[in-house]
Amino acid sequence: MPLLVTDAVVLHVSDYLESSRLLRLATREAGVLSVLARGARSSRKRFGSAVDLFAEGQAQLQLKPGRDLHTLTAFDVTVSRPALAEDLGRFMAASAIAECVLRLLHEESAPQAYACLVAGLDRLAMAAPTETATATLGALWQVVAQVGFRPAIDRCAECHTPIARETAVRFQPNAGGVLCPGCARTAPRGRVLPANARDAVRLWLAGRLADVDELAARAHQRLLREFLAQHLPDNRPLKAFAIWEQGRW
Repeated sequence: MPLLVTDAVVLHVSDYLESSRLLRLATREAGVLSVLARGARSSRKRFGSAVDLFAEGQAQLQLKPGRDLHTLTAFDVTVSRPALAEDLGRFMAASAIAECVLRLLHEESAPQAYACLVAGLDRLAMAAPTETATATLGALWQVVAQVGFRPAIDRCAECHTPIARETAVRFQPNAGGVLCPGCARTAPRGRVLPANARDAVRLWLAGRLADVDELAARAHQRLLREFLAQHLPDNRPLKAFAIWEQGRW
C-alpha cells in the first residue's frame, strides 16, 4: 500500500467499533479522504489531539487503491484551534465550513482550496463575535471559487457584458452570478444585489473581510445557500449550514 504524507485538517469524526475512530480529512495533496484511526479511542498517546475537529497537521496515510477507506498511521498536530470549540457561534460557523468543503471537494488534489480552508479557519478562530459571519462567508466564497464555481460579479453571467460597480443587478444562482438588465428580463427569478452587496462578495472572493451588519450578513447567508444549492453534486440538505444561518444555538 502506498504511503502518503500530507498536510491535513480534520473535518469530521465518528466512533468506530470499541477503540477506533473514522475521520474525514481535507488534505493538501489528495483532497478529501475517509480514514480509519485504529485505537484512537482507547489511547490518546498515538494520535493525541489529531482526532479533534479542525485540528491541522501532517498526516501519514496508508492508501488503499480502489477503496473508499484508508488508514491513518500517524498525525503530527501543528495547529489545534481550540478557540473554535470555546465559542458556540464560532464552532457552528466552522462546522458549516467543514460541511461545505466535504461536499465540494473530492478525492483529488486541490491545494488552493485547501489553502483557503486553512486561512478561513485561522481567521474564524481569531474573529470577534461580530466578525464571525463575515469571516465564514469569506472562507466559503473562496473555497467555492477555487473548486470552479466562482460567481460572476462584474460581468453578466450570460452575455458577459461588463456591469458598472455602482449598479444594482439581479443575482441568478442558476446562471452562476449577476445578470445584465437584458438577460435578467428572461430570468425573472433570483435576488436583487445592490452595489454594496456586490462589493462585499468581491472582497470575500479576494480573501478580505467585508464590513457588513447583522441584517446584511443574513441576506448574504441566504444568497450563498441558494448558490450552493445549484452547484453541489447532490440535493442533500446542508444541515450545519442551516443551523449556522438560522442561529439555532
